[in-house]
Amino acid sequence: MSGADEQGDVGTARPLNMIQALNEAMDICMARDPDIVVMGEDVGYFGGVFKATEGLQRKYGKTRVFDTPITECGIMGVAVGMAAYGLRPVPEIQFADYIYPALDQIVSEAARIRYRSAGEFIAPITVRSPFGGGIFGGQTHSQSPEGIFTHVAGLKTVVPSTPYDAKGLLIAAIEDNDPVIFFEPKRIYNGPFDGHYGRPVTPWAKHPAAMVPEGYYRISLGQAKVVRGGGDVTILCYGTMVHVVSAVVEDMKIDAEVIDLRTLVPLDIQAITASVQKTGRCVVVHEATRTSGFGAELSALVQERCFHALEAPVERVTGWDTPYPHSLEWAYFPGPVRIGEALKRVMKD
Repeated sequence: MSGADEQGDVGTARPLNMIQALNEAMDICMARDPDIVVMGEDVGYFGGVFKATEGLQRKYGKTRVFDTPITECGIMGVAVGMAAYGLRPVPEIQFADYIYPALDQIVSEAARIRYRSAGEFIAPITVRSPFGGGIFGGQTHSQSPEGIFTHVAGLKTVVPSTPYDAKGLLIAAIEDNDPVIFFEPKRIYNGPFDGHYGRPVTPWAKHPAAMVPEGYYRISLGQAKVVRGGGDVTILCYGTMVHVVSAVVEDMKIDAEVIDLRTLVPLDIQAITASVQKTGRCVVVHEATRTSGFGAELSALVQERCFHALEAPVERVTGWDTPYPHSLEWAYFPGPVRIGEALKRVMKD
């Protein structure tokens, strides 16, 4: 359940923000494997809209780090062809909201090529994309579509919550022989907290999970991390919500076990069931809309596997079932009030 799977020659740890950690992961992978290429809108000379690929084109050249036209279906179509040919493409979709034109290429081609070809071809593609709200990006720059991809057999879905995890998980994703959707919570690119939750902005430099070792290490996909141990209630979360939940638990002084899932597919079911069987209570928190969100799958899994241990119904705290409300962004997010109410409900008996 620790999730650590370090390999290689790691060096001194130093504080990085998530963007720097992601950049370093791509840099290390490209230096180790000449078949890795980075592609997407503005990822080359400009270094990406959030600067996650800054400097990579200067270091590796325009044939390995290159800009593409504004056509997500084209980006993914080329990536699938490259992968079938033997390369390991790392396409960036500039915002997760733009990924929908590429769905057919991702779902019908990348996710199925291993099975359709009886293993003759694989799709070692890592699709990086900033997702979620928190930067006042409006309806077309703030969505959380992870539930769409966790539904598709053949895809893996990863959501890091810290710079340390971002680097180790991205290296593991790039080295994986199956397609990985790697969603990056852009709200915490530069720091884990914000004033809306009763705290000043805290830069990653002051957070222990921002201490990122130099050099190569990886975190195996499918291993959750116990962020905070506890005995009264299990809270399942990922991405930005890990930090929101941790702040709420600290404020409420609850003996809660906070589990950062880190990868949604493959899912660390063993870590989840072990925790819920210990605590007897479970709350699921995610930013995406409630109906058919990944929280519904988590709730069903907990009920199926831990029914006799449960002391209360599983609670979900999520975004609202509405198109993303730009002007009411902060009311949309699961925050201290709604998370606190859910915790009180499951712990009242």
